[in-house]
Parts: sequence; C-alpha cells; structure tokens
Amino acid sequence: MSFPNTPGPGQLPMPSRRLFVQGAAAGGVVAGLVASGLPGRAFAAAGPSVAGAPQVLSGTQMDLSIGESLANFTGRTRPAITVNGSLPAPILRWREGDTVSVRVANALQGHPTSIHWHGILLPANMDGVPGLSFNGIAPGQAYQYRFTLKQSGTYWYHSHSMFQEQAGLYGALIIDPLQPAPYRFDREHVILLSDWTDMDPGALFRRMKKLAEYDNYYKRTLPDFLRDVRKDGWAAATADRGMWGRMRMTPTDISDINAHTYTYLLNGTAPAGNWTGLFRSGEKVLLRFINGGSMTYFDVRIPGLKMTVVAADGQYIHPVSIDEFRIAPAETFDVIVEPSGQDAFTIFCQDMGRTGYAAGTLAVRHGLQAPIPARDPRPLLTMSDMGHDMTHVPNSMSGHGSNGMSGHAMKGMEGGCGANMGHGTHGGNAKAPRHAPSEKGNPLIDMQSMATEPKLDDPGIGLRDNGRNVLTYGAMRSLFDDPDGREPGREVELHLTGHMEKFSWSFDGIPFAGAEPLRLNYGERMRIVLVNDTMMQHPIHLHGVWSDLENAEGHFQLRKHTIDMPPGTRRTYRVRADALGRWAYHCHLLYHMEAGMMREVRIEE
Repeated sequence: MSFPNTPGPGQLPMPSRRLFVQGAAAGGVVAGLVASGLPGRAFAAAGPSVAGAPQVLSGTQMDLSIGESLANFTGRTRPAITVNGSLPAPILRWREGDTVSVRVANALQGHPTSIHWHGILLPANMDGVPGLSFNGIAPGQAYQYRFTLKQSGTYWYHSHSMFQEQAGLYGALIIDPLQPAPYRFDREHVILLSDWTDMDPGALFRRMKKLAEYDNYYKRTLPDFLRDVRKDGWAAATADRGMWGRMRMTPTDISDINAHTYTYLLNGTAPAGNWTGLFRSGEKVLLRFINGGSMTYFDVRIPGLKMTVVAADGQYIHPVSIDEFRIAPAETFDVIVEPSGQDAFTIFCQDMGRTGYAAGTLAVRHGLQAPIPARDPRPLLTMSDMGHDMTHVPNSMSGHGSNGMSGHAMKGMEGGCGANMGHGTHGGNAKAPRHAPSEKGNPLIDMQSMATEPKLDDPGIGLRDNGRNVLTYGAMRSLFDDPDGREPGREVELHLTGHMEKFSWSFDGIPFAGAEPLRLNYGERMRIVLVNDTMMQHPIHLHGVWSDLENAEGHFQLRKHTIDMPPGTRRTYRVRADALGRWAYHCHLLYHMEAGMMREVRIEE
C-alpha cells in the first residue's frame, strides 16, 4: 500500500513573521517551509487545526499520516515528527465495544515508523512494536490496524520506532465507556504532558552514553560542604561525602535529562503559551492527565484546588482526594476538580528534579492566568532513598550479599562503606532478593540491592512532608476485585539493573540484545516480582496484558499497565497470560529502553 510523499518545495507558504514569533515566544508550532539547513526536505504544516484547540478524530475508521513538520518551542525552528501535521498527534476518541480500523501511512523520508496503542488489549500483530509485533511501516507504505475495544478510559499512543516518540509522535487516546462512569462531571479536558528537545534525539542518546551526567548542574560544592559541616558536624559531613565519592555518584542526580535540555509542554504548549481549559464556576471538571514524556516524571498540582483521583491507567479506582500527584512516563490519572471562588487556576507540573515545569490554566474565559508558584527546593537523594538507611536494619538481613552488606551493594564501596547498611523499613516488609547469576561480577552493574520493600505509601523523593496531601500507590485501590480470582501458580523475579556512568540499563544485568525471552504459558496466572537495584526510578510497562499490582501482603490492589519502580523497591504484580504472541516488556524511560532495559515476553500454548 503506497502513500504519497509530503508536498515538495513551493507547495506550502512560508510562515509569516507573526506566526514565527508567536511560536518562539509562546512555545507554539510553526507552519510552512523554512530554510532549515535540510536541503531537499519538505515539511508539512504543524500544529492544531485551531489555535489552542487539539485535533480530535472519532469514529471507527480513520486515516493517520506520519510526516515531518517544523516546530518552534524555544526560539529555534527544528524538525519534528507529527501525525496529520499535528504535535501532539490528534486526540483519538473511540467507544468501548467498537471495532476500529486505523490506516497509518508513513510519509517520512527514509525512515520506517510505527504506532503502539499503549495499554490497549489487542492481538499481538496490532500492537505496533517493530521486530516483535510486525515489521514496521516502511517509507511510502501504510499499515492497517484493526482491533475491538475491550476497555474504556484514558490512554495514549506513540511510536515504538527508535526515538520518534521524543520527536513528537505521541497523542491522547480516549475510549468512552458503554456504561456510565461511577462519577459525574460536567466537562472534561485532556492534559497531555511531554518533554521536547531541540537536539536530534539520536544525538541526545549518544551524549548520554558519553557523559550521562551532562545535565546535572547541581553537584555539591565547597560552600555546600561547609554548610553541612555547620549543620551536621565535621565527622558526619566528611563521612557522607566519602560514601558518595566511593559510589562515584552524586545525590543531585535525580533525573538523567532535565530542563537544561528539555522544554516541558502541556498539550504541545510551553508555559508562556498559557494553554487554557475553560470552566464555569461550580462545575465538576474531569481532567485526563497523560504523561507522554520520554524521560520526565512530573509532580502535578493545581494551587487552590483539591483533586479527586477517580481512575489510574484507564481503570476506575475508589476516589482519593489529594493536593498533588507524581505521574511517571506512560501513566495516566483521571482527576475531578470543582473550580470556584476565582476566575483562573494554574495547572502546575514541575519536573521531579525541580529544574523546570509545564503549566496551563483553568479559566472562565481565555486570556486569564493565575500566578505560577515557585518551584519546590531541589531534593537531594539520601542513603535511605537508595536503600542505605543505617538506622533500620532488619537483623536477618545483616551481612547478606557478596559484599557483606544489606541495603544496596555498590561497586567501588567494597573497601570503605562498612557492613550492615540496611534499607529503611517503611512498614517492615523488607526482603532479601534473589540475585541472578548474570548479575555477579557484571561490568554493566554498578549497584545491587540486598534488602528491598514495596514502599507503596511513600510519596517519593521531594514530596515527603511538603505540607500537601500527595497521592501514593498505597492510597489507590481498584473499584473491582481481582478480575481473575486465582492465586498465581508461579513467580518470576526480575531485577532492574544498570550502570550510571556507562548509561547501560538492563534486566538482571542482561541488555535486550543478549536476553532470552520470558516465556509465559497461555492462560496461566503468574506473579512478577520486580526489584530495583539502581538509584534511578523506572516505569515498567508490559504490553498486551494487565499488570495487577499487589499490596504489601500479596493481595490484589490496583490494576495498571505501567508500574513505577522507585529506587530500593520490591513490587509484585499478577499477570493473566491471556494474549498469545510476542510482547515487549520494558522501562518506559525511552533512553533506558534503548540502552537495554527491555525484554521480549512470549505467551505460548
């Protein structure tokens, strides 16, 4: 099936100066052809069909065209990948029970492409992962996706080809339910968060491999050390610096890539663009939050408004009233707010490292804007965050592991950090994990957990004791019981592993290229145990089936498609292997997946 190429030079108008400046100042998108240093390449118009309003496509049959456009979020015009000329891609609106047919055409020049329907239950050959589900969509070709919708809720779609997701190929996907939702609302808005870089995404990945700490501008200095001496004393301050030095790590390394490289977007708009969603005072407004960021965790609040969380990853939960939530890449949360008492409220979404933010406005009319709050103080990682709380050592854990340490064992610490480094209990459910033989002596692993726990009630670094009521996994519970009902028949434990300096990421120390598939028997109910051996946070996504998170006692608690894994955690979830085929299983930090934190899962009869 062929598809015409993008229009050639001269077929689109040059952008007006007004449009270009608007794009530069507001973080908008630029239409037309610009002298971009890319000879012979044609670009379609980019951006929503109406200023500030996203394209919305509905119905059971539709055509999507993946092409190249020019975008300007920072004052520099850069190439982007768009769907039907839009960044983000159009919102797709479907209905539970319908069979949809989507023809996706590749208008890129010289690059294959794909679309993955994130969190959607469908046949393996419709999942959109090149090399596993299908061969990808070659330039000038098209692929017909066709599947029946077995669920409802808030989801999203994105490319699974190289770094195209980072370059703009992502969009919201809303499936309306057959039965009325268990809550009432008067209007709704989709809030799609993302991160944009002016760099070529492939070049950014190469930079991470060469210097993973490039964006860490906040390494501690001599004045910081002197301040810590005054606060904690000479011995404590020098011991702390020595420990971090032996680990060859820094407590300011919160995220791999931050606002020194990224511009954070809300519905494709930088903060200066002031994306606005309207409301009338007293209305119940449903906000469908989606984190389409490639590498960014966002901490979200709306100063002056309580939020009631009613769904997680598209699935209804018992309502939870909060002030703030952290949303990992690929997660979705539906919240209800009831704005009144003022004409405008700021949707404030700061990154986890507090280096920047995305923002928008809820208002009674366009043109209004509420104050944007100051970013919270930058957090520092502690030994407890990394599994090294020396004050809570489970006696049975002391001395575990080849290095004689509990908590995390670090390469470079063997000679100087001492034994009996335990993990903070946070509920007393710490367990000694079973490390695979592939982890032993592995040059691609720089740390290893020795005692971990679920930490389901921990808001996370930078959110504890901040005076706000912060959402946790422990506070959420599905509105239904375990849909399968069976106890798991077997258990598989996998470790999230990596080496910070080498920017190498894997499961059990084996990058994707060298890993054997994880095989599941069709129809079985099994338990997956994930243990985070690293100091980074990882959102883990298993394609094709649900991930039913268990509580600390091993009982079903929350149905999700993406399980977030903070450092030092051991989390378990149940899987019903009811979808035959080959499926991707990976960290949803895009560059971690590309660097090796991915496995193939085969569900076989």
